Amino acid sequence: MADVNTIRAAAGARAAAMDEGLRAHMSKVYGTMSIGMLITFAAAWALSGLAVTSDPSAASAQIGPDQYLTGLGYALYASPLKWVVMFAPLAFVFGLGAAINRMSAATAQTVFYIFAAVMGISISSIFLVFTGYSIAQIFLITSIAFASLSLWGYTTKKDISGWGSFLIMGVVGLIVASIVNLFLQSGALMFAISSIGVLIFAALTAYDTQRIKSEYVAHAAHGDSEWLGKSAILGALSLYINFINMFMMLLQLFGNRE
Repeated sequence: MADVNTIRAAAGARAAAMDEGLRAHMSKVYGTMSIGMLITFAAAWALSGLAVTSDPSAASAQIGPDQYLTGLGYALYASPLKWVVMFAPLAFVFGLGAAINRMSAATAQTVFYIFAAVMGISISSIFLVFTGYSIAQIFLITSIAFASLSLWGYTTKKDISGWGSFLIMGVVGLIVASIVNLFLQSGALMFAISSIGVLIFAALTAYDTQRIKSEYVAHAAHGDSEWLGKSAILGALSLYINFINMFMMLLQLFGNRE
């Protein structure tokens, strides 16, 4: 009986340690993601302030009543450089995913924060297009939806790993459709992309949360601490991308324009 009680106590201790480690891992994922989000919106807000002026003598182009693009704003939003700014975050995502095995966890985290700043530059035009109140409102709605979906993905007993291939195909389709619409400029197609995109990234939020949890449990049992450190960065990246895309698509659907 003593041996049985010892075994049970040891199993309980291992389970408790696993739960504690999982909570710490998820806290790092959400914390890293949150810092990245702050960097993104701080960079976007700061850059939008530098890109616009009310002084015609310092302007490169007029975009509204008493509102003009500065030289920096024209370069970012109206010159061919806008294509580099637009696709730079995508290049960062592929680059980080390909090179992370050769990085330390600390380096990967730094690259993630640089990526977050680049994303801020890429989406900074929202402060020129949409009202500040509308941006704040959609951000709050996105935050509530994201938290609910991620919590469901973390707590559900249902295995949703089978969603992965379908959702990735959906993301590829959205990217292709978005690139095509850069040239077509179709309002109807943009509405369809945004509507379907919200659903896809909402599902990805739950899927990625469960995946991050499952990967931690699988690797923690083998004591792979270096991999877990990098896994937290990749997990933060996945959830960050889901949040940003949901936010941008909801803003396109429901945002009030200047």
